[in-house]
Amino acid sequence: MAKIPNADRAYVERPKITEYLLIDEPKSRFFSAFGFTIEDWQALAGALISHAMSNDYVRIREAPFGRLYAVEGPLVAPDGRRPSVRTVWNLSEEDAAPRFITAYPTGGRR
Repeated sequence: MAKIPNADRAYVERPKITEYLLIDEPKSRFFSAFGFTIEDWQALAGALISHAMSNDYVRIREAPFGRLYAVEGPLVAPDGRRPSVRTVWNLSEEDAAPRFITAYPTGGRR
């Protein structure tokens, strides 16, 4: 496969972390178990961006608001482990930077 176009410009909006990933069960339980916290939400945002830049996408899906790229691979966590996750990014014609949509575990934990 390949990397998401413009992965170096990817961004994560704060509410996606503080009002979704680290609040919504079971996602919050998963990410918290690896040391991610609401107080340091930027650590998870940075890890997600690094994930998009470091791993290949495994699937592209056309959507009314652009293309959705699914990226799979290890996510570097604060506690040093590297859980396997899938992240989903939206890339629209209006915004050349990939925008984070969601993340969830894919099963493999290291």
